[in-house]
Amino acid sequence: MQTHIEPSDRAVDPAEPTSPPSVFADETQPSSARHTNPDAAELSPVAVSQRLDAMDVLRGFALIGILLMNIEWFNRPIVGLGLFDLTLSGADHAVGWFVKVFVEGKFYKLFSLLFGMGFAVMLLRAEQVGRPFKAWFSRRMAVLFGVGMLHLVLLWGGDILHDYAVGGMLLLGWILLLRTEKLRRFATPATFLRVGLTMTALPFVVAMVFGIGYNMTHDTRVLAQEWEEQQKVDVLAKSMLADAKKTVTTTSNAGNDESDDNEVDDDEVDEDALSPEQRIAHRAKKRQQKLAERDAETEKEQLAYRQPSYWQATVFRAEDSLAHLAKTPFFAVLVLLPLFMLGYWFVASGAMRQPEHHRVLFRSMAWIGMLLGVALNIAAVAIDAHPSTQNARPLRIVAGALFGLGQYVLAAGYLGLIVSMLQSDRWRSRLTVLTPLGRMALTNYLTHSVILALLFHGYAGGQYGEISRAPQAVIVIAILVLQFYLSRWWLSRFQFGPVEWLWRSLTYLKRQPMRIVAA
Repeated sequence: MQTHIEPSDRAVDPAEPTSPPSVFADETQPSSARHTNPDAAELSPVAVSQRLDAMDVLRGFALIGILLMNIEWFNRPIVGLGLFDLTLSGADHAVGWFVKVFVEGKFYKLFSLLFGMGFAVMLLRAEQVGRPFKAWFSRRMAVLFGVGMLHLVLLWGGDILHDYAVGGMLLLGWILLLRTEKLRRFATPATFLRVGLTMTALPFVVAMVFGIGYNMTHDTRVLAQEWEEQQKVDVLAKSMLADAKKTVTTTSNAGNDESDDNEVDDDEVDEDALSPEQRIAHRAKKRQQKLAERDAETEKEQLAYRQPSYWQATVFRAEDSLAHLAKTPFFAVLVLLPLFMLGYWFVASGAMRQPEHHRVLFRSMAWIGMLLGVALNIAAVAIDAHPSTQNARPLRIVAGALFGLGQYVLAAGYLGLIVSMLQSDRWRSRLTVLTPLGRMALTNYLTHSVILALLFHGYAGGQYGEISRAPQAVIVIAILVLQFYLSRWWLSRFQFGPVEWLWRSLTYLKRQPMRIVAA
């Protein structure tokens, strides 16, 4: 039996040379000049046997990590995203620590690599059949952006699909740039690898330069003085915050909105000119303001998801989406685009299309990525979670840098490990059970949000803030088992997941066949 597949998974003909694509077919040329195969006037579906199976398995694997990560933020305010919950203990702490070390930040990066791989597969397929690519891919990203925004507003404020859509258009823009006459000679997989690695490494290089300068100019005496001062700032700020909370009700009831006109604007204060006592008071005030803002955002989000009105929760998400959109361009340029480029390289270079010829690459990624990545993440979380770190800004910065680097290294380790294991007959049969999850990754990702919103939010299950980390892990297992069987059942009857089918139909501006047909 034969089925059609989503174009993002189409494999290139095995007989096709592994040389890099010439960017993509020129849409200004007549169609007769573009077609390398006169019988292939469009991106026709190909057989399941031609799929890049490793990508499906990797998507299914990444989906597990995404759910383990996301479930926490259906249960507590997403404004605290990235902050380790220091109140956890026992089994909850163990699960929280495991997710922080092995999951957080790693799997969306793995998905980003897969997105770049999918882009390369689509581009190579378009080149093979001589089909214009720009308009088709632009529509595809427009639909993805729309789905992401609906997800963001209607279900969950942690959507990343709209970010992927923006990053995808940036990747298309990069391809267009390489298509110009002056840069055409750089349109090779090696360029994607070099630029992607450079952009990924740049923030860490800047952090190292800053760290060298900081530590060369701060001896032990200065560090001790700053640490003692920060402790005093933190104690005073929390005291000021507590006092403000005690008086806010009285002030509000009295209708007062008084402000001290004699206060100096924070931007006008020269901290070096202040005495130690004045500097501590000034910094404590700024710290108190930040804590108050974060508490207000936290309370607002908790109220939105604990009350029984779906409409009020949706209004909150709609208002909050503006903040998400403001951050999207920076996230897409600094994080997603470099990963998309690296993913593109894995396919365009032939590594993912013929992994058996690149065993050394993937095994090196597996060993170095897993060992070094786990070590970096353990060190980062150990530093960040220690009580003394909370009043030591240099240690928090070090922990953040180690954790950020560890995310990239461990994501590469996961990729190398899965691809290497797929080269073994014993492991291939075990890992391919993830294929149905991966083939319906978009449907399953959105279904996660539906299930978790119905479970946690006040307008449905009302369990927001009530289910701790250990039971959350059990819920994750239950959802994944359910989705595994549903995905396998669905794909035995239909060519695509329902959302994948909708995405495909809107991209092609034509209703696509859904049911599996015999060859």
